[in-house]
Amino acid sequence: MPFLIGLDIGTSGTKTILVDESGQVKARATYEYPLSTPHPLWSEQNPHDWWEATCATLRRVLHDAGVDPKEIKGIGLSGQMHGSVFLDENNAVIRPAILWNDQRTQAECDWIMQTVGRDKVVELISNPVLTGFTAGKIIWLRQHEPHHYARVRKVLLPKDYVRFRLTGEYATEVSDASGTALFNVRKRAWAEELLDAIAIPRDWMPKVYESPEITGRITAEAAAATGLAEGTPVVGGGGDQAAGAVGNGIVETGIVSSTVGTSGVVFAYSDAPVVDPQLRLHTFCHAVPGKWHLMGVMLSAGGSLQWYRDTFCEPERAVAQALGRDPYEIICAEAERAPAGCEGLLFLPYLTGERTPYSDPNARGVFFGITRRCHRAYMARAVLEGVAYGLRDSFEILREMQVPIQQVRASGGGARSPLWRQIQADIIGLDHVTINVDEGPALGVALLAGVGTGIYPSVEAACRSVIQVTHRTQVNPQNQAIYNRYYPLYRALYGQLKASFAEVTSIASTLAANTAG
Repeated sequence: MPFLIGLDIGTSGTKTILVDESGQVKARATYEYPLSTPHPLWSEQNPHDWWEATCATLRRVLHDAGVDPKEIKGIGLSGQMHGSVFLDENNAVIRPAILWNDQRTQAECDWIMQTVGRDKVVELISNPVLTGFTAGKIIWLRQHEPHHYARVRKVLLPKDYVRFRLTGEYATEVSDASGTALFNVRKRAWAEELLDAIAIPRDWMPKVYESPEITGRITAEAAAATGLAEGTPVVGGGGDQAAGAVGNGIVETGIVSSTVGTSGVVFAYSDAPVVDPQLRLHTFCHAVPGKWHLMGVMLSAGGSLQWYRDTFCEPERAVAQALGRDPYEIICAEAERAPAGCEGLLFLPYLTGERTPYSDPNARGVFFGITRRCHRAYMARAVLEGVAYGLRDSFEILREMQVPIQQVRASGGGARSPLWRQIQADIIGLDHVTINVDEGPALGVALLAGVGTGIYPSVEAACRSVIQVTHRTQVNPQNQAIYNRYYPLYRALYGQLKASFAEVTSIASTLAANTAG
């Protein structure tokens, strides 16, 4: 029987699954690693940690499944998008990778937009240049670490660094390349005119493939490190959101996914490269060959609940440990005691700035409307509701653009809580369904590997053979009416606080610089 492997090189850890051709998971493994924030707004990781995690999880799934490595027909790679791995002429990592949620590059992004011109940038890449994207990171390196910049010979995305270690090939694929701000999304090729305009050498960019295409094969060195068989094909795979969309079956018109992981993503399939006139949504290549997607991204979705847990919930964590339960279950059970709308307590989930609908690295998290009645249950529920309001922002833009929405598939950690699924359905105003698999990007790239190696005839066929809807969360009309009254207030708060966000960031940065000096 043929088997497939999917790797997802995430922000908090690497997840690897081994599946059979029906999509049944035979083994899974996760390996966590640290994230570094050496300065305010910075976010970095050591690429060697990703490789160590890859080797450890591959060996674990092969052992646990008891599968002969020669039975693995293909491997797919997914991973956090937008990160930058800088390699020198000897393929050594020059400095820690700068990640997707790093906000240091606003000045560099502004410079790119001004140098090339806003309209030309949108013509070339179908998106604005945002702080999370890769282009600004390269320019930042040139401006602030010229000794490192002088050594650069290749720039790779996180999953593509792992690909290089597995295959020896410099390669990426269209969905992840779309998030670099250096890629022509319409032509599905590097935006050479943009690269030339900002003086980034074209040969620093890896070769680009469609997501199911074979990009290389496991080398002898990688086989020794991972336990895989030498020569095993490795396909393009996908950025985590496009790969997760394949893993959720978002491969046809009308099906939209709402994913709450560390970030929150609303993802809609498109047959054409449609662009939001206000550039609030991203337009990227899909992992389905010849297709595109629209994507709204909020930076701190599940990350907001994680922050709340780590900052305020020591009692809940202690109870969870005593009962052998997940702390999030305890927090959500507590939140259920608060009424819908929390009597006007609102939470703005901008803990690491924001992308959709506000491209603002200065945005900050806010609790608004606190009264003496706001006990812990209110605070917990307000966080859940604030994230759902943030997701609704993206759905409202899709409605403005008249993108068909026939079904919403909920996924990620936020889909595991019945309360949080209900809150999302009620605030967004659409029933949410869940499916029979919850492996996300790892499953998506395993399916892509199956397409690339001939096990499935197409991505659509792969999804139809594996994915089924299993549960529906219907909108509660009473709660929907409450949320519809609070949502305009939630939307208004950002505009009222925008200038204050910028001012407090400036003050904090100045004080930090003075302290460092």
